Amino acid sequence: MNKYRSHNCSELKESDINKNATLSGWIHRKRDHGNLLFIDLRDHYGITQCVVEKKNKFFEILEKIKPESVVKISGKVLKRGDGTENTELKTGKIELSVSDLEILSKAEELPMPIFGEQDYPEDIRLKYRFLDLRRDEMHRNIILRSKVISFIREEMLKLGFLEYQTPILTSSSPEGARDFLVPSRLNPGKFYALPQAPQQFKQLIMVSGFDKYFQIAPCFRDEDARSDRSPGEFYQLDLEMSFVEQEDVFRVVEKLMINLFKKFSTKKLLSENFPRITYKESMEKYGTDKPDLRNPLVIQDITKVFSRDDVKFDIFKKLIKSGAIARCIVTKNTKDKPRSFFDNIDKWAKNLGSAGLAYFTFEKEKKIQGKGPIGKFFSEESLMEIMKICGAKIGDSIFLSCGTKKEIENILSLARNKIAEELKIIDKDKFGFCWIIDYPMFEFDEKTKKIIFSHNPFSMPQGDLNKIDFNKPLNIKAFQYDIVCNGVELSSGAIRNHIPDLMFKLFAIAGYSKKDVQDKFSGMINALSFGAPPHGGIAPGIDRIVMLLAGEKNIREITLFPMNQNAQDLMMSAPSKINDEQLKELGLKINVKKS
Repeated sequence: MNKYRSHNCSELKESDINKNATLSGWIHRKRDHGNLLFIDLRDHYGITQCVVEKKNKFFEILEKIKPESVVKISGKVLKRGDGTENTELKTGKIELSVSDLEILSKAEELPMPIFGEQDYPEDIRLKYRFLDLRRDEMHRNIILRSKVISFIREEMLKLGFLEYQTPILTSSSPEGARDFLVPSRLNPGKFYALPQAPQQFKQLIMVSGFDKYFQIAPCFRDEDARSDRSPGEFYQLDLEMSFVEQEDVFRVVEKLMINLFKKFSTKKLLSENFPRITYKESMEKYGTDKPDLRNPLVIQDITKVFSRDDVKFDIFKKLIKSGAIARCIVTKNTKDKPRSFFDNIDKWAKNLGSAGLAYFTFEKEKKIQGKGPIGKFFSEESLMEIMKICGAKIGDSIFLSCGTKKEIENILSLARNKIAEELKIIDKDKFGFCWIIDYPMFEFDEKTKKIIFSHNPFSMPQGDLNKIDFNKPLNIKAFQYDIVCNGVELSSGAIRNHIPDLMFKLFAIAGYSKKDVQDKFSGMINALSFGAPPHGGIAPGIDRIVMLLAGEKNIREITLFPMNQNAQDLMMSAPSKINDEQLKELGLKINVKKS
C-alpha cells in the first residue's frame, strides 16, 4: 500500500464505515467546536472531513497548524451524525476520526486565502499562482482544459487526422504580429523566431503528401493583452486538409464543436447547423464580423427615409447629404420603459466618444407618432416607412445613429450588446455558433490611400480563376472564413492559394513585386512550385474554447501560469536580465534608452 494514502479525499463512502484509512492532503479549513476540532482535508480529488477530540494527543498540534499545511492522517471511518451530512461533498456522509498524524509540510501565513473563493487583486493571484490554482474554481477550470484537449485529440483521430509536431525555432515572419526573437549562438548576429502559428509548416505538410494534419500547437505573438487574448503565448487546434473545399473544412469543425460542447456543457446549441453569414451581411446586421447570435437585436439601414420632405430632422439630413448613412436598432415592446432607460443608453454612447443615440417610441392615439426627443421631426407617413423597413410595431422603440459607415458599425455593434444586456434578452443558456464567409480579398486603406490585403494574403480567391478581373480588386472575394461563438472569434481559416503565379498577381495588387514575394516567402513559393494539392484549414483557439465552456470572461482564468497585462510572469520574474557572460556568448550588447 502507498505509504501516504489508502484512499484519496473523494473516495471514502458509507461502505467504508468502521474501516481504517489513511489520507494525505492540504488543511483546507478548520472549525473548532471546543471539545471537537473538525478539519477539512483537501487533495486534487476532493475533500474529506476529519475529526479529532480534545483529549486526542494530536488536538493541540492540529489546532495550531496553519491552513494549507500538508498532513498525513490515519484513522477510522465513521458515519456522520444525523443532520450533519454534507450533500455537496462526495464524502459528505462520513468523517475520519484521527488516530495518527504526520506533518509532511508546514505552511507559512498565506498571502491570500484558499477557502472561500475571494476575489483577490491580479498581481497577488499571479505572483502566488500556485496558491491561486488550489482554489476550487481555478482547479476545476484547469482540469476542464486538460479534458477538453484530450477529447479533441480523440475526436481528431476518429476523423482520420494524424498529429504531427512542427518546429518551435523557425524564421521570422514578415507578416502578422510582432515576433519573439531568439538569438543564435552558433550563427552570430542571426535570430530564430518563435512561431506565431504553424501556418507555413502545416501547408508544407500538405505539399509533402500527407492528407490530414492536426496539432495542439503553441503559438507566440508579441501582442498586447486582452480579456480573450494572452500576451505572449496561446494554444490552438491547428488543422489542415488536402483536396478540400470550404464546406469540407466546415463539416469537420462543426462535428467536432457539436460533440465537444455537448460533452462539456449542459447549455444547448442555438442550432446544430451553423449559419453561414457573409461578411457584408454581418457588418450590416450586427456591425461586426463577430456577432453574438444569442442577441435577437439587428441593425437596419434607414438612410433613404431621410430623403423625404416630411422628415424634418435636419441634423441627420445634412450629414447624409455629405455622404453619411443612418442605421438603427429597434427594441420590441419597450413603450413602458422609463425615460431614464433611453437617456442612459444615449449617455453611454456619448461616453464612448460618439454623438450619442437618438431615440423615440412608436405610439398611436389618433395617428401614429413618435414619442421621445426627436419623434416630432417625423410625419406619420415617414414613421410608417421606418416601421415597414424595420418590422417595427406600435409600442416598439428605435435607437438611431448617423455617421460614416465605420463610425456607425462601431457604435451600433456595441449598442446592440449594451441594449440587449439592459433588456436581459440575451439567452445566456445557449451557445450560438456561426460561420462568417466571403471576406473581401482586398480593402482600401484610408491612411496610406493604397489597396491592401484585408484578411489573409495566402487565401484562394473565389470564382473562375480565368475570369477574375484583377483591375477591380475590391470586388474580389476570398475563400476565407471565421468561426464565431457567442460573439467570440474562435478562429480564422481559409482555402489556401497553392498556385505561385496567382499569388504573384494578388501580391502585385497590394504593391509587392515578384522579387519581394520570392524573397519574403521563398520556402513556401519553392514548395508550391513542385506540385501542391488544393488545401485548406483552420485553427480554433483552445484557450477561447475552454473559456466559453467554463463560463469565464477572462482567458487568465483557464490558463495555468498566465502573464499579466504587461507580459510579465510575476511568479517566475520573467522576463529577466541576463548576465554579461551570456551576452558575450551570444555576441549581443544591451543598449536600453533611458526614459
